[in-house]
Amino acid sequence: MSGLAIRTVAKPWGREMLPAPFVAPPGEKIGEIWFEPPPQLPGLLVKYIFTSEKLSVQVHPDDDQARASGHGANGKEECWLVIDAEPGALLGVGFREHLSRERIRAAALDGSIEDLLDWHPVTAGDFFYIPANTVHAIGAGVSLIEVQQNADITYRLYDYGRPRELHLDEGVAVARGEPHDPALRRIVPEHGTVELANGRYFRLHRLDGEPDATIGAAYAGPLLVIPRQGSVRLGGETLKPGECGLAGSIDEIEFDASGQSLIARPN
Repeated sequence: MSGLAIRTVAKPWGREMLPAPFVAPPGEKIGEIWFEPPPQLPGLLVKYIFTSEKLSVQVHPDDDQARASGHGANGKEECWLVIDAEPGALLGVGFREHLSRERIRAAALDGSIEDLLDWHPVTAGDFFYIPANTVHAIGAGVSLIEVQQNADITYRLYDYGRPRELHLDEGVAVARGEPHDPALRRIVPEHGTVELANGRYFRLHRLDGEPDATIGAAYAGPLLVIPRQGSVRLGGETLKPGECGLAGSIDEIEFDASGQSLIARPN
């Protein structure tokens, strides 16, 4: 039971000025803050993402596709909770219409794939669940928390002319040419305990204060806790916003009655 080690990742699309409590090293553009998955929960990864430019148009395979390709033990299903957004910030999730694989390939080659994505204006509190095979892109000026399967397998379909490798064959083969299910996105109210995700791979709640008995029963095993407002006590440590900790059970966490936190566990 402890706070997890943090990995700070510089990215060309990252930001020199990060939202509190994070501070970028002078002269560095930080794109991601990772919390190293503990041995007890190796399949679950939590990270913060900060953008000053658009990320590539990309897609992740599912478990079977990842294994068949030899690129990993599992695919990548993920979700995003927007915590800060500049005016005009957008997230591209799914397509505006149904597309064939041939149309996706042609659009990736000529750059029109960007216009075929369904771009959603976002503000703090917007939540998106992103199944594997969903074509997506994070726009500029967004800060979000990502909870995902612990996999680093990304197929870039389009990258705005940047000199990075694309994965057109692999990406088109796994891409779902369809709109994102509206049931997989929502606006999270500013206050209140809310179940954000309960999918095949992980469960995620946003808690106000202390959990009730129902949530306590759902998180009786190992879980991750991410303080958002106030702090939590865990194994003799105080965890504050910007940190993430591992608990053997939700009963081992002392929550701030006036605080707010995220809790996540594998399913």
